[in-house]
Amino acid sequence: MTVLEQFTPGHQLGSSHGSARIARRAYGDLLYAKLSGRAFDLWRELEVDADVSVLRMLGGLDFGARRDASVIAALLAEVGAEHEVLDAAEAQRRWPGMRFAGSVVYHPQAGTLDADAATAAFLSAAVRRGARVSHDTAVASVRPASAAVDVALADGSRLSAAVVVVAAGAWVAPLLDGLVELPQLRVTQQQVFHFPRLDPSAPPWPSVIHDDGHGVYHLAGGRDGGIADDRKIGEHDRGTLTTADGRDGVVDPRSRSRVIEYVQRWLPGLDATPRSSTTCLYTTTPSEEFILDRVGRVIVCSPCSGHGAKFAPLIGELATDLVTGEAEVPERFRLRTHRLGSRGRVSL
Repeated sequence: MTVLEQFTPGHQLGSSHGSARIARRAYGDLLYAKLSGRAFDLWRELEVDADVSVLRMLGGLDFGARRDASVIAALLAEVGAEHEVLDAAEAQRRWPGMRFAGSVVYHPQAGTLDADAATAAFLSAAVRRGARVSHDTAVASVRPASAAVDVALADGSRLSAAVVVVAAGAWVAPLLDGLVELPQLRVTQQQVFHFPRLDPSAPPWPSVIHDDGHGVYHLAGGRDGGIADDRKIGEHDRGTLTTADGRDGVVDPRSRSRVIEYVQRWLPGLDATPRSSTTCLYTTTPSEEFILDRVGRVIVCSPCSGHGAKFAPLIGELATDLVTGEAEVPERFRLRTHRLGSRGRVSL
């Protein structure tokens, strides 16, 4: 097996970097709630195999007008995930420094995952099993040949493979243009901010999904939050349109203003002036479903739409099964389902 990565190890130019991404079981959608359980099992296998800590289990909280507590609680019960439904006053008592409204769902099988550590562990595990990993190796095109796939590299050299898995993030559409019919993909530059905790000695809060019409998430920042573990906060659905190569890396001042206002209203336990900020890329399908399918000898792998990180080892397992022909990939991830466009957006 050969792994080709166009950038240097640990780069921050895509969607798979940083010290903290939300890991959770809570979804308003049964499929993803089920799949998250298998993903957690695989994360634990990776931690044991690589002797590295990836997960930081701090619990998770969901609330807001578009986070129906009764639905989320019922789905957590159906998949056997421990949880509680609290009123706002009780949630504020348990987690001082945060404000809540309405019913709040808490579940302990949640927290953060270290994306940088996970990527390094995945690659290390692959190398130990015989894979060859090439960084700074950009792919120019992928084209089927008579009994293989021809992979042209940006430096003019070529490779041939029996099967190719294209997991190129925001670059997937231009790379597969004319080869695979993809759904309309929307690439956005997302803004992320780290806010200091007023009491850095206090235990870190659980990860939070709050949706009152526009989704906001926040979580313990880990290394990216500095020695005081500043709180990482971002908006899920208000990114700036861009392209994979056109991202400017400039933080949108409108997003900064909105997030500061959010902190002032909902998070009195934080200093409302962010200590740092950065950007990353989302690649979003209209339904926010993942794309995972095989077209001939090409596997299209795009667990995108801003909620795929927690499923990384499961997506790898399914992609491997697509290579061997053994996969039972959820029908909702298949290209034909995306083309039909019959579903609404995933209830994250």
